[in-house]
Amino acid sequence: MLLLESIRAFGGTLSHVDVWCFMPESKRELSVKTQKRIAELEADLVPFEIDPEIAAFPFTRHAQAAALAESRSIGRADFVAWLAPNTLVLQEPRKFLLKGGISLGYRPVHHKLLGLKYEEPLDTFWSAIYEFCDVPNERIFVMKTQVEDIDIRPYFNAGCLVARPEKSLFKSWRDTFLKLYQEPVFKKLYQEDERYTIFMHQGILSGVILSRMSRDEMDELPANYNYPLNLYFEDVTNNRPEYIEECVTIRHEGFYQDQEWISKMPARTELKQWIANRLD
Repeated sequence: MLLLESIRAFGGTLSHVDVWCFMPESKRELSVKTQKRIAELEADLVPFEIDPEIAAFPFTRHAQAAALAESRSIGRADFVAWLAPNTLVLQEPRKFLLKGGISLGYRPVHHKLLGLKYEEPLDTFWSAIYEFCDVPNERIFVMKTQVEDIDIRPYFNAGCLVARPEKSLFKSWRDTFLKLYQEPVFKKLYQEDERYTIFMHQGILSGVILSRMSRDEMDELPANYNYPLNLYFEDVTNNRPEYIEECVTIRHEGFYQDQEWISKMPARTELKQWIANRLD
């Protein structure tokens, strides 16, 4: 709900765009109070079916929801923005309005983790991703991680994406994910390191983007988009804001679960109070 509330409160001229809240039908039904609030904020609650066995794998639901949002957008909107549920919008996201000739707005991953430094040779994981997704070598370019400022091979964050719906990028992400995630080479990696399970969706996303789009069709969104609040004190770059109000959108990991979140959050009193009022 915080994401929807923040869009309506801080989205500026984009605060009244269509918002679709996707929810797997297999999940616990939302409370009447929550459903009523979604309606009051003029958003659509969109239940969708997904096989429980597939849904049990991390982030398959996100890929499915993004693909559904994309299909609903065709003929209705020039752009579709997929934002992970743990996002807050704090300023008008003007950069979501992609320039002519640009088909994708993205942010890099926060940490390198399973990514590769730009000069590193391909490992088993990325070799398989590139092979299965038919990634041309000439599509590889330098990308910098959000909080480490490390030069890496392209590794896209799956929680903040803006695309032209007619390109069917999100559909390709979902379909390729479902086709590949049970391949033996990946299942072996899942057993060796659970991070491959957790971040498989981002690996597939990166392969799909690189196979379908050239560099000049993409636009890296500024560093104050998709800023990771949970990694604020790990940020060693010059892009770390003094207060999160400087950011356009942020990501979080349920900061409000910490009873001392108000004193720890690098934000001004007004924003903290706004959030607190919506957590009651």
